[in-house]
Amino acid sequence: MAIFHLSVKTISRSAGRSATAAAAYRAGVEITDERTGDVHDYRRKGGIESAELVLPAEAPEWASDRNAVWNAAEQAETRKNSTVAREFEIALPSELSATERQRLARDFAREIVDRHGCVADVCIHAPDRGGDNRNHHAHILLTTRRLKPSGFTEKTRELDDRKTKEVDRWRERFASLQNERLHEAGQSVQVDHRSLLAQGIEREPTKHLGPAATGIERRTGEPSRRRLDFEAEVAQRLLLAKEAGELERQDKAVEGLILDLSGNIEKAKRQRDQEQAQADRQAQAERQEQAERFEQRRLERMSLTELQAELDRVRPLPMLELVNRDAKVIAAENQLRALEAQVEHAKTSEAEARRDTAAWRQAHPLLAKMHDFKMPVSGFLAARQQEASNARNEFLVAAPQVGKAEVTLDYVRSIARDRVFMETAPARAKADELQEMVRERIRQEVEKARQQKREKEQKAELAKGLVLAAKLQREGKLVAGHPGVERVLKFIGELPGSDFARQAHLRKELEDPKKNQGFLAMLHAVRPQLEALQARDRSVERSIDRDIDRGMSR
Repeated sequence: MAIFHLSVKTISRSAGRSATAAAAYRAGVEITDERTGDVHDYRRKGGIESAELVLPAEAPEWASDRNAVWNAAEQAETRKNSTVAREFEIALPSELSATERQRLARDFAREIVDRHGCVADVCIHAPDRGGDNRNHHAHILLTTRRLKPSGFTEKTRELDDRKTKEVDRWRERFASLQNERLHEAGQSVQVDHRSLLAQGIEREPTKHLGPAATGIERRTGEPSRRRLDFEAEVAQRLLLAKEAGELERQDKAVEGLILDLSGNIEKAKRQRDQEQAQADRQAQAERQEQAERFEQRRLERMSLTELQAELDRVRPLPMLELVNRDAKVIAAENQLRALEAQVEHAKTSEAEARRDTAAWRQAHPLLAKMHDFKMPVSGFLAARQQEASNARNEFLVAAPQVGKAEVTLDYVRSIARDRVFMETAPARAKADELQEMVRERIRQEVEKARQQKREKEQKAELAKGLVLAAKLQREGKLVAGHPGVERVLKFIGELPGSDFARQAHLRKELEDPKKNQGFLAMLHAVRPQLEALQARDRSVERSIDRDIDRGMSR
């Protein structure tokens, strides 16, 4: 059955390796290293099913030559310990045909090239004669620098940094692409890029001999030391498993005796299984709840700007754009455009041939009439008529295909739209949640700004009331009757400047919570005297009473 395998390796000068040698070996060709003068000739190497270069869209013309590409990649590096190439080694499912395996490897390499801008050399190797005949695999050799029209430029360092998780992304993408192709081929088998632990499979992962041990066994015909070590380890594990199995059987026997004593073995087993399943579900729910709480706390600690950035990151692209990027949709659109161009070309060719025929008949009426009676036949008219006939036939063939291509495009678009809708559902739900958080955060900040404005207005009104109280006290219209209140009123009355300047000074004083409370207490003490002035000056009383009420309500 199909298995998943994707490993990423580097080709480094510090290990005595070169990109030219690696490319020559994997493609089974001869490459001369222009930097060192070494000739790497692997033309006699067998088992190579295909080898092709996958280039970026803006690659120069010389990049189609394998020898030129890998020599340029070598010369772009100047350090003696430079990493000159990177290899993606992938397993190809034996359930697919050779053509489908080649298409799978090429499409995967094309996605890597489009994302990172490097060059990919895709070489598919057949299984070894002495090994597993299902071991179809591909070596995708990548340049470590991006290729632009001017040549190789900056490094693709995102593939070196584990923090970017680019390699993990490509592992997941290759598993998804491989499953798509298996499904298209009518195969029910699927692969999973996750570890056995993440999949919940309780078994030891398989081990590979590696190229060195395999080469030794081919040359000598005898098992390598590594294989003997593996076999000894397997024998030891089988012995331990046997002992563990015996202990488990004994334990189950004892457990069976205990259950027999209960009088209902099956009921006890079902109850035990149900309790275990319930415990597992509860543990899973707790882990999920903990993860959701952690994510909620993380989002709550974000500022409005950070929340907006997180929303932009999570929100998927518009549905139409994602559908237009689908490979099958692009292929259907290209086919439709090609057929439309063919129809348009046929119509244009037929119209030109008919115009030339009409113009020639008008210029040579006698020759045209003789041509009609085939005495003699005009070569020019015969050629034009044949061109018109051919163009008409081409139009009649291509025109119905345009309608079929339009129907196919609509169908492919609907399939892609449904798939994109399902794939982006979690991202859209997350984006809606973040959008609601952004709205709530904006509302809170607006409310906070309004509260600050109200407090500022209240302080201004309080300051106005204090200044007015001091003014009335100086005019003898207000008697404090308390030494503390009189000191406050005297302090206010001795402030320099106009009433407006005194109010501004008091607003600064009110920033101190202790002074704020003291001023409020003073106004409360003199409020009865201020109310007594209502009969003498109603307008003054209304202003002071409003100011005092606002200050006290705060």
